[in-house]
Amino acid sequence: MAHSRQIGIGIIGGGYMGKAHAVAMQAVGPVFDPKLRPRCEMIATTSAAGAADKARHFGFLRSTGDWRELVADPKVEAVVIASPQGTHQEIALAAFALGKPVFCEKPLGRNLAESRAMLAAAEASGVVHMTGFNYIRTPASQLARQIVAAGEIGEITYFRGEHTEDFLADPATPVSWRCHGRAHGAMGDLAPHMLNGALALAGPIHALIADIETVHRQRPGPDGPEEVTNDDQGHLLCRFESGAMGALHFSRVATGRKMGYAYEITGTKGAIRFDQEDQNALWLYQGSARADRQGFTKILTGPDHPDYLPFCQGPGHGTGYQDQIIIEARDFLHAIETGQPVWPTFADGMRVNQLVEAAFRSASGQCWIDVATV
Repeated sequence: MAHSRQIGIGIIGGGYMGKAHAVAMQAVGPVFDPKLRPRCEMIATTSAAGAADKARHFGFLRSTGDWRELVADPKVEAVVIASPQGTHQEIALAAFALGKPVFCEKPLGRNLAESRAMLAAAEASGVVHMTGFNYIRTPASQLARQIVAAGEIGEITYFRGEHTEDFLADPATPVSWRCHGRAHGAMGDLAPHMLNGALALAGPIHALIADIETVHRQRPGPDGPEEVTNDDQGHLLCRFESGAMGALHFSRVATGRKMGYAYEITGTKGAIRFDQEDQNALWLYQGSARADRQGFTKILTGPDHPDYLPFCQGPGHGTGYQDQIIIEARDFLHAIETGQPVWPTFADGMRVNQLVEAAFRSASGQCWIDVATV
């Protein structure tokens, strides 16, 4: 029996996503039994003491308060970037210069220029690179992609997608880091997930027109009211290269919405509906059904659907948020082990940044934008 080999993993960032990736690296072996097994070698945060605490908590062998030390360490053979967006480019370029594979959380860069520079460095290095878009990896959304690809709902005529949450819906919520910097607004923070989902499910977007706004322009600060300098919500109409029409909406002030990553796909033979708040169900309409049996059917995910069985043998028992990150870890390790890219790469991350930039240009000029010109 062949033995699995190990690879030293370094994670930069010990917050929400740093913890999620640390848990994923600890769990991916028992869940998927990959040929390449991660060894949690080092974690980096902004202070040596904080990093040491995270290493103990997350199960890393070593820690550092300087990400440069982590990237340069010979026992760190692959890097996971789970730190704020403003750090992504510098870290990725340093890792690629040393020939180390990189998994980078979305958005890839703070802007399109950074993303293009990161993609160029990734391709020049010849090593594996991936961007973190976890929601599209649920068994239900993987099933939706299979249904679309197989032509079961015919030609796509319309796609409606949203990523809506309400963590800043209350205007009395104090100002925070989320209220400054384009990359932290709704278009930089939430939109990338659904834009990636739209590309995965309906194909490339040819042109778009967008409207973007800040709903609550001031929030309580430590010294009184403080200006909010980024966007709360935006929406866009688009045309896919296939000719299909689309409408996308993104908001962090959508009262009542907690994880509103949702989409509807209308085709000539059927339709699909999905809502991340019920992530273990996919609704399918088949136009071929006899007239008295027509209607959306709820499909509960189970062992027959993509990436479900490794987690659970029971249909309808479901998978959760952390499982999406474990699937990402499996894909990253597989890409390194085989030397073959696994979707989504930095190129896919760059395309999302390109759409975000196109949306801002459209909103500023109140006009349609040909995405290829951005």
